[in-house]
Amino acid sequence: MSGHSKWHSIKHKKGAADAKRGKIFTRLARELTVAAREGGGDAAMNARLRKAVSDAKSANMPNDNIDRAIKRGTGEIEGVSFEEIRYEAYGPGGTAILIDTMTDNRNRTVADLRHLLSKNNGNLGESGSVAWMFDRKGYFVVGKDQKSEDELFEVVIEAGAEDLKDDGESFEVYTDPDSFEEVKDAVEESGVAPQVSEISMIPQNYVKLEGNDAQQMMKLYELLDDHDDVQNVYANFDIDESELEA
Repeated sequence: MSGHSKWHSIKHKKGAADAKRGKIFTRLARELTVAAREGGGDAAMNARLRKAVSDAKSANMPNDNIDRAIKRGTGEIEGVSFEEIRYEAYGPGGTAILIDTMTDNRNRTVADLRHLLSKNNGNLGESGSVAWMFDRKGYFVVGKDQKSEDELFEVVIEAGAEDLKDDGESFEVYTDPDSFEEVKDAVEESGVAPQVSEISMIPQNYVKLEGNDAQQMMKLYELLDDHDDVQNVYANFDIDESELEA
């Protein structure tokens, strides 16, 4: 896909910028709190919390912040109660969008999302309207300077990965979510530090956007992703890099 920027490559470039300005800590804290609330505060017994703690440490979140977020989840200290809601939507050019939120006021959140979508040639869909276009997968990105394709393939397939793809500047590894931790451990034990390591919603197909549709989609994506209640945005757009510079 040289010359193109799929949704997830743009997402991770933006994620790096978010981390620099501290926005990522808010999302990480909410995920830690909800993970602890749903599965308990012992990371050894709670895979979701274990992943959240790992992500927080990778982002250099202070240990005190991590501990406080977990204790809010277990009820050891008081805090706002968040609920998880996934919204499904359509964007410019018929793109499919999944919006994962954690909110303490669902009426406010849905009103805000509806407003952002309607102002940018999008609209909310019914439950199930676009989710079928995505698969939940473990997803890794590995730089080509870290391993050859044959070496990486041997490591990840032996650990249970489903597929490895050459994405131009890097390799993408896909796994069943149940195999995520085994593949992650195998990759790291082989001496590789993945650029991306997450469980994600991966589009089955991509919609190529150009011109005004591409510009509107990028504006909408930025607005949704910057909303305080939004944890993740998944979409199936593919945009030529020249459109991003327009």
